[in-house]
Amino acid sequence: MDKTKIIDGKMVSELIKVKITKQIFKIKAKKQRIPALTIIQIGNNKASTTYVNNKKIACEKVGVTCNVLNYPDSIAESALIKIINDLNNNSKIDAILVQLPLPRHINSEKIINTITTKKDVDGFTPKILGNLMLGHYNLLPGTPKGIIALLKHYQIQLAGQHVVIIGRSKIVGKPLANLLINASATVTVCHSQTKNLSVFTKQADILISAVGKAKFVTAEMIKENAIVVDVGINPDENNNLCGDVDFNNVLSKVKMITPVPGGVGPMTIASLLENILYLYKLNQ
Repeated sequence: MDKTKIIDGKMVSELIKVKITKQIFKIKAKKQRIPALTIIQIGNNKASTTYVNNKKIACEKVGVTCNVLNYPDSIAESALIKIINDLNNNSKIDAILVQLPLPRHINSEKIINTITTKKDVDGFTPKILGNLMLGHYNLLPGTPKGIIALLKHYQIQLAGQHVVIIGRSKIVGKPLANLLINASATVTVCHSQTKNLSVFTKQADILISAVGKAKFVTAEMIKENAIVVDVGINPDENNNLCGDVDFNNVLSKVKMITPVPGGVGPMTIASLLENILYLYKLNQ
């Protein structure tokens, strides 16, 4: 494998974690309360449990307090809202994260909007997303923030580049499109209703896939020397982790690419840790 083509999210995320660890060490040295995150998980979705565990481990490694509250699938929406309101009013909790997806009887948007903006570590509340659109970046959603940080670390030019995003979710596609527009890129957002998708993907200087389909993007869909960012985390035919991009198929054609695992995933968690620290300082 040509290592010069790999955009190494694991390595960049470690650099971010070292900085955070140093800052938390200083907080401890002053005998101050250390930053605290509370994660709420409803039910026992296997993928959600993996994500929650990864976040908890990352917090503990840098010295952040992380409490996980588990509730059964049967919890009433009103009960969950009360739990969040109690956390909103708890001055010892800096950041609140509700692990998605939630059971069908619970309105996710209503739950996210219950989290106070001052503790919204995921950056999904309307005020934060509205500020993002206006170019005010106090706090950003983890995955888009991580992708921008990764591109910056590798000094990948955004201004004037044509960036094509596949996927329009509120978690990745939409906030990322706004960040890239604000960085003076020309942005095309494609989705499930886009006709002739490869017509658009072949025009991309930078192609970002957040579609959630294993090995969906092939060499025929990208232009020579494109930069490819793969946000997907999917099981392949052998139940191994793979991205949206058929990595081995496209590697010889791309200029640079993020691997799965070890690309965008670690950057999302590093961005989450940065957000916890920011909210802690706000809370102090």
